[in-house]
Amino acid sequence: MIIIPAIDLKDGRCVRLFQGRMSEETVYSENPIDVAKKWQSEGAQRIHIVDLNGAITGKPYHYSLIKDIAKSLSIPIEVGGGIRDLETIEKYLSFGVQWVILGTMMLKNPLLIEEASRRFPERIILAIDLRKGKVSIKGWTEEASVGALDLIKSFEDVGISSIILTDIERDGMERGLNFEMIRSIATSIRLPLIASGGVSTIEDIKKLTELEPLGVMGVIIGRALYNGSINLKEAIQIISELSS
Repeated sequence: MIIIPAIDLKDGRCVRLFQGRMSEETVYSENPIDVAKKWQSEGAQRIHIVDLNGAITGKPYHYSLIKDIAKSLSIPIEVGGGIRDLETIEKYLSFGVQWVILGTMMLKNPLLIEEASRRFPERIILAIDLRKGKVSIKGWTEEASVGALDLIKSFEDVGISSIILTDIERDGMERGLNFEMIRSIATSIRLPLIASGGVSTIEDIKKLTELEPLGVMGVIIGRALYNGSINLKEAIQIISELSS
């Protein structure tokens, strides 16, 4: 089980949103590069970065900043938000991004997912974002009619690295993970799963380790790290001991 700190970028700053609403943000740092270095120094094995502006506009907004973050770290990063074509995917992967996260394109252009996975095997992650059980796309501004499980299964055999599963209603709320949802999806798919949305205490992470045999490989944490509810270094040590 790996713990993945989240860095959400909005207008050049490191922020956290309330249930994904762009109008309700908390600014945690004016220097995301320093934040990334901090998480690396505390033992993070990878970092999750989302270009929030890009997710809304449909094109990269923080490309240069993300490039600078990647170059400043010795650990891998995964990046999502506004990535809509092969050219953008290739540009990100060319300067050190290890995984590109795609969400909207699963519905808008599924052939892009297949081509990207063929061209860059194991370097594409699919983001499944759910609100009240419905898949949300375009920076959580649109709701899709297709079910999460059907959507995942349609891409299981194309070379995807993993799935990030987020409960939007819990994201940034520190209400705890939606374990029922995570277990239900994990037991029904063959791809590794990364949980996200609502982690509030180390107990949430300990409980999540029980789902490792089902393919749950990691958890993304945002607000709980920024407000001190969870100490990254301590959490990594505890999870390491539980997994050994």
